[in-house]
Amino acid sequence: MFTSLLNNIQNLPSLLTNPIWLLITAFQIWMLIHAVRNREWLWAVFILIGWGITALLYFFFVYRASAPSVTRGFELPGAHDRKRIKELQAQIHHLDKAHHHSQLGDIYFQQGKLEKAEACYRAAMERDPQDIDTRAHFGQCLLREKRAAEARPLLEGVIAENPNHEYGYTMMALAETLTALGETEAAMKIWQQVTEGHSYPRAKVQLAELYLAKNQPDLARAEVKDVVSDDQHAPAFQRKRDRVWVRRAKSLMGKL
Repeated sequence: MFTSLLNNIQNLPSLLTNPIWLLITAFQIWMLIHAVRNREWLWAVFILIGWGITALLYFFFVYRASAPSVTRGFELPGAHDRKRIKELQAQIHHLDKAHHHSQLGDIYFQQGKLEKAEACYRAAMERDPQDIDTRAHFGQCLLREKRAAEARPLLEGVIAENPNHEYGYTMMALAETLTALGETEAAMKIWQQVTEGHSYPRAKVQLAELYLAKNQPDLARAEVKDVVSDDQHAPAFQRKRDRVWVRRAKSLMGKL
């Protein structure tokens, strides 16, 4: 690799006139910047000393995997892979149970396929309208489809039944619903309730945004500082999961 790099430096004048070389170099720089920004240090080293192929591998294995989607940062329990989809479709065909429809809806939700997720949740509720997980996840699906008014009664019903449903995730969805409906005071109270028991970046960042909107910068600053500080000591899987919120925290800190 180093020999190749030295050869490239020696032949730099001729390479600068080669459009293919310039294109590959620009792509490599793009991937290098992305790796550094996301603290993928090992990848950054290999991209720096390699040429072309390493950057291409990074693009497929890391960059595309971290591309934003409509549900990025809004996790639901459960895995989402093709094998599991096939298994659930077979179980639905033979057994037609409510929880199979609901689990399939969770997978589609996680993939950002909200119309398919909604159809699955509706099918699950037709078979078991009282299932608390289905109601909660259906409400979150409607919220991501920008149908907050429809999501609200589902989420409020779940919270009334179990305030800490799914460790505060449903309560976060209700706070987002109230924010979408313009009820920021009620949303703020719920965010405060969530952050009292949990340190979710998703909650702290959105609470900070409301504090800033209410001209309370000191309270907002405390929340985003917690997010950035916690991220520095978090394991890799958690940093990847919360990346979207950490970025929003850093952006918000710049405004403060």
